[in-house]
Amino acid sequence: MKLQLFIFVLAVIFIIGPIMYENATAQVSSGDSPFERKFGDVKYLDAFFGTADEKLEVNPGDKNIPFTIVMANVGTQDITGIKGQLSLPFGFSPTVGSGPLIEADFDSTALAGEVFELTFFVDISDQAEIKQYPASAMIEYSRLRESGERNTFFDFNFKVTGDSIINMRALEPFLTSLKKNHVVIEISNDGTAPISGVSIELQNTQETISSTSQSVTNVENVVILDSDWDVGQIDSGKSKYLEFDVYVPGTMSAQTLRAPMEITYFNAHGEQLTISRIVDFYVKGLIDATIYDVGIIDLSGKPTVIGEIINEGNEDALFGFVTLEPLGDSNIKKSTQYIDEIEIDSPVPFNIPVEFEGEPKYGEHEIRITLRYKDSLRDEIFETYDTTVLIPDVTENTQQSSFDLTEYSQFIILGVIAIIGGVSFSQIKKRKKESSKTS
Repeated sequence: MKLQLFIFVLAVIFIIGPIMYENATAQVSSGDSPFERKFGDVKYLDAFFGTADEKLEVNPGDKNIPFTIVMANVGTQDITGIKGQLSLPFGFSPTVGSGPLIEADFDSTALAGEVFELTFFVDISDQAEIKQYPASAMIEYSRLRESGERNTFFDFNFKVTGDSIINMRALEPFLTSLKKNHVVIEISNDGTAPISGVSIELQNTQETISSTSQSVTNVENVVILDSDWDVGQIDSGKSKYLEFDVYVPGTMSAQTLRAPMEITYFNAHGEQLTISRIVDFYVKGLIDATIYDVGIIDLSGKPTVIGEIINEGNEDALFGFVTLEPLGDSNIKKSTQYIDEIEIDSPVPFNIPVEFEGEPKYGEHEIRITLRYKDSLRDEIFETYDTTVLIPDVTENTQQSSFDLTEYSQFIILGVIAIIGGVSFSQIKKRKKESSKTS
């Protein structure tokens, strides 16, 4: 009985054992790969969009994009005839051909211990997302001096990174000569992938021009205190700002100032890149207009506001207007005078007759003088000057002048009568003498 039981147990082991082993190995070796697994001499190192020389940032919808798998020949013999098949998930397809598998080959021999690459060309669907995906690859090869083919396969992950698009611009692209200008520059990431470790350096400043054989810009002609900025990370669709002060001499007026910027950052692959951008500014002249010597004069019996305007800049002001307007309880009527150009270092006078709203009010009046003009960019600029003027009662002066003229005319009339009387008396006396002589 014991012998029969022993024989039965051995039979079960021999019959069921191989089946269980086969199922176990199938569960371990099947995985998610569509390829048959066999031992090989090729080891997977990396996979990414791009070539061996440069990794590429890619977006959904990109077409004919190189996809590179980096491997190493870890065997003891050289291998040749290397071919690869790449299986990517839904949303990725071969650029050439059809079907789920993408093929590529390696034209050279991979020496033992050598790193080599296979580059596949892939189309990315518009429905793909920016994230990490799983993939599988099978590599076929032959050992030198050995007949037959071998293969190996591996699973790995790759990423659709999105791309980073870096732009720079000045928020206010106009500078004014002969003064200090506060500059704000925006650096924006208009792409779909973040960038990190961003640092920016202004090139060809006075600090670096001595080591440059030939200047490629005129930024060395201005004075800029800052030239380096650490910006940090800029997420996709976001911006950061640089701020600094720059003094522009008068010789740069009406010129374009070109400021080259060198930007160093890490992209979505973790690679450090350096690119260049140029920020352009237009330098306009300075108009420094001042209103002074505002007062009141009596012009032909009418009070008139007068004053002077001086432009101490280096650019003429165009289309100048001077406006007189009342402040407080003044009833002076608002009026404007056109004075044309305001040239540099040449005082321009103005005179505006005073008119009243309603009955004239004499004495002190609070007024505002507004100077309006345009610069070379045709931007309109306003300068104001508030003051108090004393308007005299001109009617009293007119009456007094009329009275003085009346008294003076009476003396003239009496004088004329006296002269006429004297002449008449002389003529009568002369006639009498002549009558006495004839008689």
